[in-house]
Amino acid sequence: MSCIRVRFAPSPTGPLHLGGIRTALYNYLFAKKNRGTFILRIEDTDRKRFVPNSESYILETLKWCQIEPDEGVGYGGLYFPYYQSKRGDIYRIYLNKLLEKGEAYYAFDTDQELNRKRKEYYDRGLTFSYNSRVRMFLNNSLRMTKKQLSYKLNSGSSYVIRFKIKPGEKLKIHDMIRGTIMVNTDNLDDKVLLKSNGVATYHLANTIDDYLMKITHVIRGEEWIPSMSLHILLYRSFGWIPPIFAHLPLILRDDGKGKISKRNAESLDFPIFPLQWKVPGNKTIIQGYRELGYFPEAFVNMLAFLGWNPGGKKEIFSLQELKNSFSLERINKSGVFFNLKKANWFNKQYLNKKKEEIFSFLYRELQKRSLFYEKDYLWKVIHLTINRIYFIHEIWEHSFYFFVSPSSYDPSFFDKICHQNTIDQLTLCKESLSDVHKFTSVNLRFLLKKRIYDKNIRKIMQLFRLSLVGSLKGSDIFMILEMLGKEESIRRIENMMKKIKEKIYNDSFC
Repeated sequence: MSCIRVRFAPSPTGPLHLGGIRTALYNYLFAKKNRGTFILRIEDTDRKRFVPNSESYILETLKWCQIEPDEGVGYGGLYFPYYQSKRGDIYRIYLNKLLEKGEAYYAFDTDQELNRKRKEYYDRGLTFSYNSRVRMFLNNSLRMTKKQLSYKLNSGSSYVIRFKIKPGEKLKIHDMIRGTIMVNTDNLDDKVLLKSNGVATYHLANTIDDYLMKITHVIRGEEWIPSMSLHILLYRSFGWIPPIFAHLPLILRDDGKGKISKRNAESLDFPIFPLQWKVPGNKTIIQGYRELGYFPEAFVNMLAFLGWNPGGKKEIFSLQELKNSFSLERINKSGVFFNLKKANWFNKQYLNKKKEEIFSFLYRELQKRSLFYEKDYLWKVIHLTINRIYFIHEIWEHSFYFFVSPSSYDPSFFDKICHQNTIDQLTLCKESLSDVHKFTSVNLRFLLKKRIYDKNIRKIMQLFRLSLVGSLKGSDIFMILEMLGKEESIRRIENMMKKIKEKIYNDSFC
């Protein structure tokens, strides 16, 4: 299968979202699994929707995900140029062939004329479609003599070129993921192949480029299924064998409100862009997975499982393992719901293997604060906190209390305990620690529980934690005590006692 050639052909109309980069990944994995070629092509015929910096965003995203094209934009190749906007002369050659065969025609209808038709149909409860049933009643070359057409063209009249769909035919189309799809050509309209500005539409450019670049498999999103019949008919009109099609399932919002989309990127409670995107024209910045702290290999692993699975229970796959395992046959037909918790879970699995990177990050955080600790101490802290974090940058938030005293206390709990009874309980905590000679977690667990067994043990443990950490969260309290040592632990208890006394005093004047 060394002749397999696939392409990823994004439009520079904004940032890639999860669906777009997944399409790139699946094409890449399929090519690598089958020793084929992965091509990057930019489909930029729609200049009205062009967004600055989109192309550089696409290239940077592919690089971050380690999805490297074999040829195409930025990589060269035999079939250049790989920009549709630079291939207009090529499209015109093939378009003329369709015109000569009578399988395409000039349409001179103005926007006003077509809008009137749409309104007429709408008023009758119908939808207007420029198709075989109405084209002979409209302003196009099918109704003109050669002399009339020549006059129209020479006079500079504005026109588009439409594909002439043959009615009454039932197409049987095979999709590797969807199976057999039946389409009646009576339901198809005569799509525009060349716009009035002389630029080829996506349908024409895409079909010609795929043929000339020897694309064997077209792997793309489900939203292109309605266009597949047109593309098949274009292949047939040119006398070409079409590629094999595979249409990927949609990625759906986990709230059940449809598919993910660039349009609602700012309103969603989870990121849909691989990298940060700065919205042109304003100062809005939409965060991406990279900036939020996801590892590229975790992101790619998660992305691969959004609609595909290799079978079995294993979920953690390196990029090489994905290349070895990937197959179109195991892609789901139905849409897949995106789950942020699952994305975080993937990142955590990779985080657990990156302890050296966590160490370096924590070391830098301490340097910023002019704090210096022995390496062994840092490794113990990492060991105690790694199970509580999903991202490297969370390590300081979950371990700061091993290095500095809390500067404040969780108000939702602290405000409820500011009374004399708490002072008495903290005094008991302090005395209990003073009596412990072997200050290890095992010894502390045994002696403290024995000392306060007949007291409110849950409340006292909470007071211990609040005074040492500043909140009711954190690592095992007895390990925290051991790490801090007797002197520092007692000092922190005394600090909180002082804060409580101050609040009791201040409240007495309110």
